[in-house]
Amino acid sequence: MKKIIKTDEAPAAIGTYSQAVKKGNIIFLSGQIPLNPESMELVEGIENQIHQVFKNILAVIKAADASLDDLVKLNIYLTDLSNFALVNSIMEEYFSEPYPARAAIGVASLPKGSLVEADGFLVVD
Repeated sequence: MKKIIKTDEAPAAIGTYSQAVKKGNIIFLSGQIPLNPESMELVEGIENQIHQVFKNILAVIKAADASLDDLVKLNIYLTDLSNFALVNSIMEEYFSEPYPARAAIGVASLPKGSLVEADGFLVVD
C-alpha cells in the first residue's frame, strides 16, 4: 500500500503528481522548484531559488514524519552548472555529515523557468 504525502507548507503539485509517496519504508520526493508555497510564484535570483528548493523539500520531509537524516539520495538539476559551488555552500546550511548521495545534473530548462530543481528519496526505520 502506498501513502501520499501532502503539505500546504510546500508548493502544491503543478501537474499530475504527488509531493511525495511513501511505500514501505521508502519515501520518494517529487521534484521541488523554487516556488513560494503561498503565492505559487518563483522566488527571484539563484541564491534565493536554491534556498527555496531546500525549504520546500524540508517541508515535505516534515510532512512525511521524517528528517533530513533519512534522506539517502538527492538529485539537483541546474540550468547553469556554474552554480554548482553555490549549491554546495548553501547545502551545508541545511545538511550535515554524513551527506546523502547526490547527483548534480545540467539541464536545458526547468518548469516555470526555474534555475534549480531537486528531488530524492528517503529511507525511514
